[in-house]
Formats: sequence, structure tokens, C-alpha cells
Amino acid sequence: MLLDVSRLRGDAERVDRQFEPGAFDWKDEEFRLAAPVHLTADVRKDSQKVRLVGRIQTTFEDDCSRCLDTFSIPVDAKFDLLFLPAADNAGDEEKEVREDDLGVSYYKGDVIDLGDVMREQFYLAKSMMPLCQEDCRVICPVCGVNRNRETCSCQTEWVDPRMDALRKLKHNA
Repeated sequence: MLLDVSRLRGDAERVDRQFEPGAFDWKDEEFRLAAPVHLTADVRKDSQKVRLVGRIQTTFEDDCSRCLDTFSIPVDAKFDLLFLPAADNAGDEEKEVREDDLGVSYYKGDVIDLGDVMREQFYLAKSMMPLCQEDCRVICPVCGVNRNRETCSCQTEWVDPRMDALRKLKHNA
């Protein structure tokens, strides 16, 4: 999954690669790949600067934040990244981060790790609160039934026992 930038010649080159989900050794990540990853990008090299402009397409499997059911999420993420040699980012002194610096990444030894690029794009594409459907009806907090598939007659209104004295006072008035 490495891109050797020392081999790049001319204005632009096209990268078109497909990776199987098993090619990624990401055991502790927050997403699971359910389909091959298709990466296409135009690579432009200007002296030491390398620009990747392209897209990643795949399908995730994720768990719903409300009902915990596993569901598929299609991903079609476009990206535009600028890479500079790591020597330009020595990090010896404090430096103010400008708006232009936010889209800059760094590479070492004339190699860009496309796996890191894809991981970053997957995190950007992943929802912070994934839902299997917009109107997901959650799991019943009392009996644990998935309300998207079954109904239950549980009482879900919680009454704080510390408020009993105030409740009695209200009913006596």
C-alpha cells in the first residue's frame, strides 16, 4: 500500500488500486470493512511537494448507536491532500498553525503510505453516531427488546425515588 514518490515523472500520474478487506491489519479500529476498497487518485509531484486528488469507495459495517444492530454504510469519499517531506516538519520549536497547514501531511523516505491515507478518510467518512435508519426505535431499557423488530409493554418512565417527598407534598395540597 505504499506509493513511491521517487518514481513519479511528469505532471501527473493516475493511481487506480483495489484492496481486499483482509489486506488491512486494523484490529483496533472503530470500523469494519465489508467490501473491497477502490482507490483512484491523480498524483502530481512538484519538486518535493506531492498532491493526491482522488476518491475512495467501499462499504463499512457498523453497529447502530441506538439498537446495536449491524448494518452496511456505503462510502464514497473524495480527498485532496498535499504531502511535504518530513524534514520540513522538524517540530523543534512552537509554530502557529495557519489555515493552509490544515490540509498538509508529511511523508518520509520518498514513500507515502496509502493505508494511512485510507484510514484517515475512513474516519472522516464515519458517522459519530451511526444509525441503521433515521427513525430507529432503540432497545427497550427495561426488557432489552429491539423495538424495530418487536413491541413491548414495558413502563419506560423512570421516577426518581429521591423526589417521593415532594410528590407526596404535591398530592396532599
